[in-house]
Amino acid sequence: MTRPEEQIEARVAWLYYMEGLTQAEIAEKLKMTRLRVNRMLVEARTSGLVSITLNSRFASCLALERVFVEELGLKAAIIIPTPEDPDLIPILLGQATGEYLSTYLEENQVSGLGLGWGATLRETIRNMRAGRYPGLCVNSMMGGLTHGLELNTFETASGLANRLNAQCQYLAAPIYAGSPDSRDIILAQDVFRETFERIAANDIAVLSIGDLSERSLLVRYGLPRDVSTDDLRSRGAVGDIMGQFYDENGTPIDHPLNRRAIALPLDDLSRIPTVVLTSGGANKTRAVAGALRAKRASVLVCDEDTARQAYALLRGGTA
Repeated sequence: MTRPEEQIEARVAWLYYMEGLTQAEIAEKLKMTRLRVNRMLVEARTSGLVSITLNSRFASCLALERVFVEELGLKAAIIIPTPEDPDLIPILLGQATGEYLSTYLEENQVSGLGLGWGATLRETIRNMRAGRYPGLCVNSMMGGLTHGLELNTFETASGLANRLNAQCQYLAAPIYAGSPDSRDIILAQDVFRETFERIAANDIAVLSIGDLSERSLLVRYGLPRDVSTDDLRSRGAVGDIMGQFYDENGTPIDHPLNRRAIALPLDDLSRIPTVVLTSGGANKTRAVAGALRAKRASVLVCDEDTARQAYALLRGGTA
């Protein structure tokens, strides 16, 4: 038997959800207080009288985010719809990452923020909400190019620090040393030991994932002339983080280039409480899957098609 109160709830819900009346208009129409209208709408949702279906491309993204958090153990996942134009992916991912990072800084006490480089991180900075964080230090997590480029690690770190009115520390070295021995000599200096201690002590790191295609900035601008992508692929490489290449399991490949990289070692990322990996595009599917398999990230920002295909690889399917 239907309760009289349920009939009123149904009428309130109909007027609100189906006819588009405001709560104030419903209160006036039904001669009740606005507070009572609000409570009835809440009860209608809670009791199941009203069931809302999100008819949007975002619905599948939200479901996939839940899978990544519940099954893969991520702190958070931000999945955006994949655009028709792949060139838009870094822009849209940058918008999503900028929103996430802005909110994170507003809600958490952060003293150290580590940053990588790349097109997606450039867009992230452009989409950050300006703020004043005098106690925050933005740290480059890797060396930079020896020639000028808008996407260099130095410009990326300083750009974010300026937007946040924060401090900034560079890793004043190239991405790669000339040899593993020369890298060891560089990092043995006191100033670099202190720099890497600071980098490892970051509260949050925001990094991108690279691949071995010509779309990769590292492949186009950063690889030493004595190293080819074919050579890296032959060792099992599917992608890189901070210039260090890894295989489909997320394990650094056995190649001298990794021992030449002037960056925080990948295994040391686990020392940083929150590691955000932001990347997408079909060319990065295997690289994203490898990073997730090795648990390099605690937060993933990715487009839906790439995330779904990476998940299929993690579950033993095909991308």
